[in-house]
Amino acid sequence: MIKLHNPDNLDNCVPQKAAPRMDAFGDYLLLQAELPNANLQNIGVLLLDTDSDRLCCRFRRDFQEFAGVEADWFNELPGYILQMSNELGGQKCLEWMESTLSNTLRISERKRVLIQKSATATVDVLYAKHIRPKVLRFRTHLPQYSLEAAAGKFGRQMNVEPEGWVEVRTDLPLTEDMFVVHVEGHSMEPTIPDASLCVFRSIISGSWEGKVLLLEDYGESGGSRHTVKLCRLSKSVDPNGEGDVAWLHHRMTLESTNPAYQSWDVASAEKIRPLGEFLFVVWIDMNLQRSWRPVAE
Repeated sequence: MIKLHNPDNLDNCVPQKAAPRMDAFGDYLLLQAELPNANLQNIGVLLLDTDSDRLCCRFRRDFQEFAGVEADWFNELPGYILQMSNELGGQKCLEWMESTLSNTLRISERKRVLIQKSATATVDVLYAKHIRPKVLRFRTHLPQYSLEAAAGKFGRQMNVEPEGWVEVRTDLPLTEDMFVVHVEGHSMEPTIPDASLCVFRSIISGSWEGKVLLLEDYGESGGSRHTVKLCRLSKSVDPNGEGDVAWLHHRMTLESTNPAYQSWDVASAEKIRPLGEFLFVVWIDMNLQRSWRPVAE
C-alpha cells in the first residue's frame, strides 16, 4: 500500500503556472483498473494542459463498493499521482505512468481535447462522459428534479421521483433535503451563471432575509412560475397609501445579483412558496456537455 499523506482537495488541479488561453489544447487519458472477477473499469480522468504543464484529475469515489480489500490503496492513489505531478511536472508524470503501469492498473492512449473555459471545467466534462461510478445516494450523489417536479415534491409535498442522480463534489456533508435543478438565465450572475446545475436545500432555517431562494409563484394565471432570487424583507404597511391589505405583512423584495436586471416587490407573500435555499453550483453547461443527462440507477 502507498504510504503517503493525501493532500486536501485531491480533485483539484496542480497549481497553475500560467493562465490558459481560451483556445488552449490538452491531452487526456483514462486511468483504468482490472480487478479479479471484474471487467476493466475506468476509474479516473487525467488532463494535461500542455501550455502550462499542469495536470488536472478526477477520480471515482466508490472504491469501497468494488475494490474490496484494495479499496484503501485506490483511495490513496489520487494523492500519490498529484504528488508525483508536483515533483515531476505534468508531462513527465504522465510519461512515468505510461512506462510503468500495467496489469491491475492501466492507462489509456492520449487523446487531444480543446480546453474550454478552464482545465478544471473540461476535466469535469470528460469525467461525466467517461466515468460511471456507482450511485451512492446522499453520499456522492444528489437527486435532480425538473422545476415542476421540485415544486411538487418540496412545495406541495407530492411523491415525485427524481430524473436521475448527479455526482457532486463539495466540502459540505450531503443530506436528504438537498437536490439539484437546472437554472437558466443571466439575472443571478455571477453567483449563478447561465445554464448551471445548482444544489438547493429544501429545509430553510430561519428568516428568508438575505438568502438566495428557489421560489414558486403559484398565483399567476395559466400556471406556476419559478425563479431564483435574493430575498429581502422589510416591514411596510400599505407603502402606496392605497389601502391595499395585501401589504399588511413583511414586504418581500426579490433582487437580481446582476445589476442589468431589475428587482421587484412582492405584494402578497402568500402566493410565493420557497422550494429551497441555494447552496452552490455543481457545474456550468458548455458545448461539450450539452447532451449530458443525470445518471439513472
